[in-house]
Amino acid sequence: MLRIRLLPVLLTLCVAGGCKAQPPQTQAALDPAAVNRRIEIMVRSEFNVPQDYTVSIGQRTPSKIPGFDDLPITLARDKKSQVVQFLISTDSQTLARLETYNLAKDPVFSIDVAGRPIRGNPKAKVTVINFDDLECPYCARMHLSLFPATLERYKDNVRFIYKDFPLTDLHPWAMHAAVNANCLAAQSGDVYWVYVDYLHAHGQDITGDDRNMAKSFDALNRIARQEATLAKLDLKKLDTCLAAQDETQVLASAKEAELLKIDGAPAVFVDGERIDGAVPEQLVWQVIDRALRAAGVNPPPPPTAPASLTQPAGAGK
Repeated sequence: MLRIRLLPVLLTLCVAGGCKAQPPQTQAALDPAAVNRRIEIMVRSEFNVPQDYTVSIGQRTPSKIPGFDDLPITLARDKKSQVVQFLISTDSQTLARLETYNLAKDPVFSIDVAGRPIRGNPKAKVTVINFDDLECPYCARMHLSLFPATLERYKDNVRFIYKDFPLTDLHPWAMHAAVNANCLAAQSGDVYWVYVDYLHAHGQDITGDDRNMAKSFDALNRIARQEATLAKLDLKKLDTCLAAQDETQVLASAKEAELLKIDGAPAVFVDGERIDGAVPEQLVWQVIDRALRAAGVNPPPPPTAPASLTQPAGAGK
């Protein structure tokens, strides 16, 4: 079904004119059918409604906004429909769209991080949450912006948490990597981060020149076992987890990403403020600085030779 993002836009119903100056038309000059037709044309134009959708104008009802009535407009195709609430002035000259937001239940402030490995100070006042794809080159670029420079800059003032968002249509071994990382996380958060660091630094090696998925999976498992051996983890438990390849935890994280309307990776939330795509660390620092000030913490002074600010490099979509 069509999903239209309607922003708070004020749309004025304009009167068609010619070359000669004409007096403005009044409400009396437009009958209800003509008003509804103008509304339909305006909505189709402003919100790019496809031609095969019907636009049905509902009944006006009194509004809480002085001088306006509530006006439901239904967009439909086949058996699917969406009702969008508008406001229309009592003189039928102005159409408006007013959106309200529930500040108490905004999902960006309730991302589930229970049990996730933490990098940095677990009690830090500012939290950076990154929805990450371990095969994504843009995610690797963002990871490089965060570690080590950002972690070193903010020290104990910020904690970092990664959530899984493998884009399996683009990255065929990303799901396997996420499952393996979580197998390690079940025993050691530190080893989880070592594994994530390695994959983001050696993604092309995992993919291989021949792009053989069996070889990629073997490499992912081998690296996980190597890190577990060095850290003296329970290898039998790890092997059982690697063999099971239980995607439940990863899929739950991906579902949460969809609810947050994330359509690409990386997607970073700094105490709720969102950063899409891989951006230079200087831009990440601007967002973290804002969050620290809001939390009553003075951010560190700016670098003596700041890098030039550039546009976001993009997201793996």
